[in-house]
Amino acid sequence: MLYKDQIIKEKMPLHVAIIMDGNGRWAKNKGSQRIIGHKRGVKAVRETVEAAAEIGLKYLTLYAFSTENWSRPANEIKGLMSLLLATLKTETKTLLENNIRLVSIGNFESLPNNLQKELSKTIERTAMNTGTTLNLALSYSSRWEIIQAIKNIGKEIHSGKLTAEEIDSCRFEQYLTTRNIPDPELLIRTSGEFRISNFLLWQIAYAELYFTETLWPDFRKEDFYKAICNFQMRERRFGKISEQCK
Repeated sequence: MLYKDQIIKEKMPLHVAIIMDGNGRWAKNKGSQRIIGHKRGVKAVRETVEAAAEIGLKYLTLYAFSTENWSRPANEIKGLMSLLLATLKTETKTLLENNIRLVSIGNFESLPNNLQKELSKTIERTAMNTGTTLNLALSYSSRWEIIQAIKNIGKEIHSGKLTAEEIDSCRFEQYLTTRNIPDPELLIRTSGEFRISNFLLWQIAYAELYFTETLWPDFRKEDFYKAICNFQMRERRFGKISEQCK
C-alpha cells in the first residue's frame, strides 16, 4: 500500500517544515558540479509542494537559503540566486494551478534586487489562493530572526509603546517573522544529517523531528507521505504523561 493511502486525514499536521539538504553531495556522487545538484533539487521542491497540496496540508515551510550560506564560494552563491530567480518565474504557474499561496521569511534586503522584485511579484500574484501556504525561508536563520525581534521590542520599550512586564511568549511571537503562521508540528531533514542548522529554533519547540538518509534531489512525493505517516504514529504529549493524553 502506498504511504499516501495510509495517511489519516483527521491526524494531519497543520504545518510541516523541511531542511532541504544534500544537493551538493548528490552532485558529488554523480561527478557533477554542486549547482547541478541544486538544479535537480528544484524537481524535489515541485514534487513536495504538489504532494502537500494533494493531501490538503495548510502550511509548508522550506529552508531554501540560510544567512550562513552567504559564506559559500561566490560562484555557487551567484548560481543559486540565478536558480532561485528562474524557479520563481517558471513555478508560479504551478502555484496558481494548485491554489498555493506563496509567502517568505528572511532578510530580504540581502537578496539581489531582481530576486526581491520577482519574489514580491509572485507573492502578490498568489495572495488570493486559499490552499496550501508555501513559506520560503530565504536568507534566514533563527538567531538572526530572534535578534531582530529583540531589537524591535527594545525600540518599542524605549518609545514607551511597550513595557518589559507585558512581554510573554505570545507577545514575543508577534515580533517573529512567522507571526502569522502556526508553529511546525513536523520538521523533516534530508541527507542523513542530524542537525537543526539554525532553523525555526523558537517555533519547533514541540515539533516532531524526522530524519531521512535520502538526499534532497531524490526526495519525492512518497518520501514526503512516509514522513507524514511516521508523524501520525507518534504520541504527542507536550509535557504530559500518556494517560493524560488519552
